[in-house]
Amino acid sequence: MRAKQAGENEGRWSWVEPSVWTSRMLTALENGVQGGKWFSLMDKVYSLRNLHSAFESTKRKKGSAGVDHVTVSRFASRLEANLEDLSQGLREGRYRPQAVRRVLIPKPGGREKRPLGVPTVRDRVVQGALRHVLEPIFERDFAQHSYGFRPKRNAKDALRRVTALLDAGYTHVVDADIASYFDTIPHEQLMARIGEKVSDGKVLSLVSAFLDQGVLESGKEWVPDRGTPQGAVLSPLLSNIYLDPLDQRMAQLGYEMVRYADDFVILCRSSEEAQKALAEVQEWTAGAGLSLHPEKTQIVDATQEGGFDFLGYHFERGMRWPRKKSLKKLRARLRELTPRCNGNSLQAIVKRINPTLRGWFEYFKHSHETTFKGIDGWVRGRLRSILRKRRRGKGRARGADHQRWPNEFFGEHGLFSLVEAHALAVSLHRSNHRLESRMRENRPSGSVGGGAG
Repeated sequence: MRAKQAGENEGRWSWVEPSVWTSRMLTALENGVQGGKWFSLMDKVYSLRNLHSAFESTKRKKGSAGVDHVTVSRFASRLEANLEDLSQGLREGRYRPQAVRRVLIPKPGGREKRPLGVPTVRDRVVQGALRHVLEPIFERDFAQHSYGFRPKRNAKDALRRVTALLDAGYTHVVDADIASYFDTIPHEQLMARIGEKVSDGKVLSLVSAFLDQGVLESGKEWVPDRGTPQGAVLSPLLSNIYLDPLDQRMAQLGYEMVRYADDFVILCRSSEEAQKALAEVQEWTAGAGLSLHPEKTQIVDATQEGGFDFLGYHFERGMRWPRKKSLKKLRARLRELTPRCNGNSLQAIVKRINPTLRGWFEYFKHSHETTFKGIDGWVRGRLRSILRKRRRGKGRARGADHQRWPNEFFGEHGLFSLVEAHALAVSLHRSNHRLESRMRENRPSGSVGGGAG
């Protein structure tokens, strides 16, 4: 096979950190390094250019201060000195991560809470620089059916793949859930997997130091012996590294798996095939020190009532719509933006909620058309209740309020309508489809494929 040159790699690897991944390194990455392992990477981590880039990423994501109470803006006020100190500490082996501040945040659409780790700004910068170095090495060989936290891939890509497989007859679905995945990844086995491709002892020690970070929770510090904290810059990459062997195993066995982080489904043509796929996953997770949630893991027939949830959508009987938690999350957010005791003008309120409605629609616009009418009505009801209270009325809007402030009234004030947006999206899709059909019909015979063989 001909070795790929630097110019051929620019498209695939356009996202990498240029201060780390030079054209020469990218060629080596694409063609493979001797022994399959990378040496001498630590100097790339503590490079000031790399640390600068990692800080810019940290700055864009904002985020809270860690246990040292140093905010992003405060860190930036002495940026050059702080980065020089980090670089020197990493170069001399003196750098030590600080404890992670742990907080509990509500899970979307429910009362449960999940732990979120908040590292210090300095540690987020170092983790970012470390990720710049490690991510391309592992990204090169990640499975195609993995979509979460990867460059140039997103949840919509995963959803499109699920839809295509369902349409092709893969309707018996293993809906799997790894119990507390991020909190239960075994450190020793994770480090072994990283060591399969990285031989720089200093880099491995730095990754291990982040895994062994203390956790400050409710005023007490403790050290976890498993897991990688959600909220840490390295966690998404580490989670993908640990699950990649499962990805590769299922691909080798011919199963159609779609994974986004720890959320995955396996789509099969029969119930028997789905049972075998689930057995393979159970065997692998047991050997990897993980476990499937007994209540949330199931096999379903997507052509029957019940269906399954994946990435915010519910799939059932050839249709899809937002799952219940997605709707609860939307309504909770809109309630925050539309309190009944609201002193803003209607125009100001509409301007405030429209971005939420537009963003939600952009993700869920492929839902069944019946999804949108009820949400539009609910939103208008919230606004009518605000206007009703201003007229010293009590309770929710009802009766004459619908005549006093008809649907058109809110449209005139610029309220984003999900129903109208969906109708427009469907119309555009049909127009594009007709245009593509006419182009195919008018294409000269024999033009496909570049001529005679």
